[in-house]
Amino acid sequence: MTTDSPSQDITYDEVAAAAANLQGAGTPVTLDALVDELDASPSAIGRHLRAWRLEHEQPAPPPPAELPAALAAELAKWARQYADDAGAGARNALSQLERDMDDLLGAGERLEAEIENASSARDMAQAAADERQEEIDRLNAELRNARQIAMDALVGKAKDQLAIDGKDAQLADLRGQLERSVAASSTQSDARLTAEMELIGATTARDSLALEVKDLQAQLAAAKSDRGALRMELDALRKKAK
Repeated sequence: MTTDSPSQDITYDEVAAAAANLQGAGTPVTLDALVDELDASPSAIGRHLRAWRLEHEQPAPPPPAELPAALAAELAKWARQYADDAGAGARNALSQLERDMDDLLGAGERLEAEIENASSARDMAQAAADERQEEIDRLNAELRNARQIAMDALVGKAKDQLAIDGKDAQLADLRGQLERSVAASSTQSDARLTAEMELIGATTARDSLALEVKDLQAQLAAAKSDRGALRMELDALRKKAK
């Protein structure tokens, strides 16, 4: 469409129709092409051209965001290295934790072994203590028996000593009687003869008594020896009991 003078009353529809014609002809829709097509002022066409473009023309899509293969490979390498570096601390901590756990398990096993050894030692000590207690009880019984035997022996020896003392008293009494008899028989021969006979009898009795005294003294010496032996046995038993 052409006119002798550019029109200032161009409408949006006219601009839109002209733009569609240009697109249909394969001509780019520009301000100059529309001015030539409509024979109108650029300012009048420009207002409607902006509106038409906003309605009909969409901005070209951006190119795809693709990384170059070399950059992608370097980025993947960097990511792996970063992951290794970032996980090194955690891996070291995990390794240390595993080592600590192994140490704890080893310490637990050693402690269990020590407890078992201590239990065995305790049982052995208890058994030894029981055996020692039995030995002590046996020695105490032997000591009580030995004390009783020693006491009985001492009582018997004391009785023997009393018997010896009684024999000595009898002998002294006989000697006194003999002396009195000799003194009384000095005035009479018959009495002297009788006294001599009594003296002979008294002497015989004295000798017999003397023999009995010696035998009792020997028994007393043997009793003293036995008492010494018993004392030694008692001392030995006391040492064992300690």
